[in-house]
Amino acid sequence: MNRRSIALAGAAALCLGAYVSAADADTKYDVGASDSEIRIGQTMPYSGPYSAAGVIGRTEIAYFQMINAHGGINGRRVRFISLDDGYSPPKALELTRRLVEEENVLAIMGSFGTPTNAAIQTYLNERRVPQLFIQAGASRWNDPQRFPWTMPFVDLLRSEAKVYASAILSDRPDARVAVLYQNDDFGRDYLDGLREGLGDRADRMIVTTASYETSDPTVDSQIIRLASSGADTLLIAAGPKFAALALRKAYDIDWRPTRFLAQVAAASPKALEAAGLEKAAGVITAGSFKSIGDSEWANDPDYLSWREFMRTDDPQGDAHDGFTFIGYSNAAFFAEVLRRCGDNLTRENLMSVATHLNGVRMPDLLPGITINTSPTDYEPLKQMQLRRFDGKQWTSLAKLGEK
Repeated sequence: MNRRSIALAGAAALCLGAYVSAADADTKYDVGASDSEIRIGQTMPYSGPYSAAGVIGRTEIAYFQMINAHGGINGRRVRFISLDDGYSPPKALELTRRLVEEENVLAIMGSFGTPTNAAIQTYLNERRVPQLFIQAGASRWNDPQRFPWTMPFVDLLRSEAKVYASAILSDRPDARVAVLYQNDDFGRDYLDGLREGLGDRADRMIVTTASYETSDPTVDSQIIRLASSGADTLLIAAGPKFAALALRKAYDIDWRPTRFLAQVAAASPKALEAAGLEKAAGVITAGSFKSIGDSEWANDPDYLSWREFMRTDDPQGDAHDGFTFIGYSNAAFFAEVLRRCGDNLTRENLMSVATHLNGVRMPDLLPGITINTSPTDYEPLKQMQLRRFDGKQWTSLAKLGEK
């Protein structure tokens, strides 16, 4: 494979089916697009309690720099502007206003976090600015009737929690369940999804819950309180930092429940390392994505293309951090959506393309999982797989299943 082929492997690895371009014969532009440039914006927590996720944004920046070095998208360079919101909703709104009103971006892509995206959702929809493929899984993002300009990308949290509920009902029907959750839409969606999944058994099986604020220094008191309930099953609906604190504290007080871990935390090797790999061994998660370091992907073409990208185009990035694979795949996917827009780079057409995806692959998706959207259903991923961490890598527990 020559150097140019490697550089563009992210797009080729999408394994796209045939499609008809949504672009008209005549060139059409909205603010943020021209014959030479496409301006895209996002905010990311490069600082603050979720700073580990900032790696996603840094990798996306490197990907678009690579794309630009090889001619851009349909002959246009991508100006990708990624700003630090510190996981602060007011800051996210301030910076998003700047991106829209001063930087004149065509769209917002891949911004991270439930509270931060919630803070900008109404503003962007009122201005009819696409808020695409956000890195947040609250059920509110799949609401095309009220918020037609907002689309999620990651697995929706409520759907993920229902997968855990199904596993508990199947394998541990008499389980006593405790839940640690973040006190916002992110955490409450997990709790609500778990309750929905357990159905009429929820009140009996969920014996205790405890919440935390992202400003809390630890979750030690919450874990001690949950353990005292006698629960034998624990759902940790937390981000990487607080998941690590919870796993470590539970282990240190010799509490050994069956542990289900939110996908966003499971995707971060640094979170597991911070907890201690031996203390994280045995945790279960559900997701649609490949995990880096797994021998299963040693010869996978998409995985190898990402490794080559890290070596040649993002040498400062940490190839041991799973968020780099996520950022690489997200950018490759969005680049393909822009390609499909052709010369019709209007916000309306961008949304039309994004809401008519069928069988689209991404480099980091598990085999058999594809992206499918429609104007009435914005949730892009419809399948997940349960996996367990063995202290070194994630191993599959079951075949793919519908959410």
